[in-house]
Amino acid sequence: MRRSICLCEPASCLAGEIRTFQFIYIPSFNLPKGSKIRFNFLTQGRPIDWELPQINPKEKKNLIWAQLPDGQEIKAKIVDKNEHFPKLYEFTLPNIVVAGEKFIILVGSLSNEEKEGNRAQLNIQRRRPFQLQIDLKGKGDFKEQEMFHLDVRGNVLKNIRIIAPSIVIKNRRFDVLVRFEDEYENLTNYAPEGSLIELSYENQRENLNWKLFIPETGFINLPNLYFNEVDVYRIQLCNLKTGDKYLSSPIKCLSESPTIICWGLFHGESEKNDSLENIDACLRQFRDEKALQFYAVSPFESVEETSIEEWKHISQVTSELNEEQRFCIFLGFQYSSEKGLRQILYLKPLKNILRQKDPKSNTLEKVYNSLNGKEALSIPCFTMGKGMETTFTGFDSDLERVVEIYNAWGSSEQSAKGGNPRPIRSSSKKGIQETETGSIISALKKNCRFGFVAGGLDDRGAYEGFYQEGQEQYSPGLTAVLATEQTKEAIFQAMIARSCYATTGERIIVGFQLAGTSMGGELNTKLKPGLIFNRHLVGYVAGTSSLKEVIIIRNGVPIKIFHPKDYFIDFTYDDEEHLSRVALPSSDNQPSFTFYYLRVIQENGHMAWSSPIWVDYIDFSESKKIR
Repeated sequence: MRRSICLCEPASCLAGEIRTFQFIYIPSFNLPKGSKIRFNFLTQGRPIDWELPQINPKEKKNLIWAQLPDGQEIKAKIVDKNEHFPKLYEFTLPNIVVAGEKFIILVGSLSNEEKEGNRAQLNIQRRRPFQLQIDLKGKGDFKEQEMFHLDVRGNVLKNIRIIAPSIVIKNRRFDVLVRFEDEYENLTNYAPEGSLIELSYENQRENLNWKLFIPETGFINLPNLYFNEVDVYRIQLCNLKTGDKYLSSPIKCLSESPTIICWGLFHGESEKNDSLENIDACLRQFRDEKALQFYAVSPFESVEETSIEEWKHISQVTSELNEEQRFCIFLGFQYSSEKGLRQILYLKPLKNILRQKDPKSNTLEKVYNSLNGKEALSIPCFTMGKGMETTFTGFDSDLERVVEIYNAWGSSEQSAKGGNPRPIRSSSKKGIQETETGSIISALKKNCRFGFVAGGLDDRGAYEGFYQEGQEQYSPGLTAVLATEQTKEAIFQAMIARSCYATTGERIIVGFQLAGTSMGGELNTKLKPGLIFNRHLVGYVAGTSSLKEVIIIRNGVPIKIFHPKDYFIDFTYDDEEHLSRVALPSSDNQPSFTFYYLRVIQENGHMAWSSPIWVDYIDFSESKKIR
């Protein structure tokens, strides 16, 4: 039986390429006069998606129209499947199209000017589909369907991204992944013939002289690198043809270290792949393209957002794709209550989603009663967002071990008036503004003890509509977890220990200690009486660009500001003010306390926050009461 033919001209294109595209349909049966043909771009209308054309021929550019076998042109009309996307473009045939003849849909410029054409999507995709629907009777019964397929490939080489571990041990070998990317972060090998890449780094060994060709795959693994001196390094790749230089994020080489830095996200959505519709592609993107070492799924708990079937599918895929020492995947969901948003995180796979409409989990208290602090965590998110703020009443020290200090919709550390450079705000009355109620500094002053993590971009559930409502958007954040190894168990235990810190998306290295205790730890003057008179703070920062300020915060107030002249700094500071004069009062007959943390600001505006360290002030009379 003869089959209809669907051809694309060209058969492939570059990501973001602007031109005129032809979709050639050769039917195996006659298309009678009056037949209706609909063309669907299968797009969600996001900025990265295929550009949708307009239908007015007078505009001439980015136009969609059709052409009959005799050359006659047909205008399209837009049929909205719903008020947003996808848009369907419909043509009505004025004449018969005989089987074997060409019916062509053109998308681009009438004048054949490339710059006036249609823009391809910004992400690469093999066999990218376009749908054709045919109604032979013209009565709205689109029984016949055909598919066009077109390969979208990486565009011209624009950037070389070097992915290396943040912490390495002196004389211990490690691998580096190099990604050759176009301006849209797609893998590409589209570069001038003979392009050669030279590798170097600070304190380079004389026998290291590697020159690399750009592989067809667009990426290459460089094995067995090592540093023989304790220092801060950045690997450099130089394109010998253009002279362009590319640097890795900083690498801190230590003589020894009990922990490594694992980078990832516990809360964040992919811009390319919807985590409900295509969880497999979403996870692979964060693993392969973003080079994260851990990730947690975070759909909202409502049945409307996440059906029972979708939750089962997500649970199954996350369990199957979890790979210790490479990419650790946690199961989680978001729960909204009158006490704010929470990201519930599970250590073990295949757990149940807890829904607000279920009588057994219709309050946050019931949710917490059903959770085991050794196998689950609750992360307060977007805490300063007015209308969905976190009140921090009834703080649960077992489950709420960390708090989201930042995500792509702003920082909840403090208000804009207090000096927050990335506040929660909107240009629209419908948008979300900040409220001091959910300030993390305010919560810390009330003796809520949690470490800091960062979230990414989210447009689901409570965040839905933020794009349309003029909500201020910043870069997606990243969480650094200081774990003993890259396993789910080790990462989870590090979170319980608050051994983590947050950044606004760049892999800034942060180390912070007080009297030998690292970030997230607690000290007291009963065990270390000398802390009453002096708190010795030690730390280091290695930024991805020049550092503007490294600030030691005590009880929410800066007490020391360093102004480094480079992208890295090692520092020490002694806080010699008597602890009794600075300690904050606590409730419930607990000792007064002081907390310290580090805030880092780079010249390029990116930031990092270390988790706090607490010092409890226990004098002789208080220690008697506590006993």
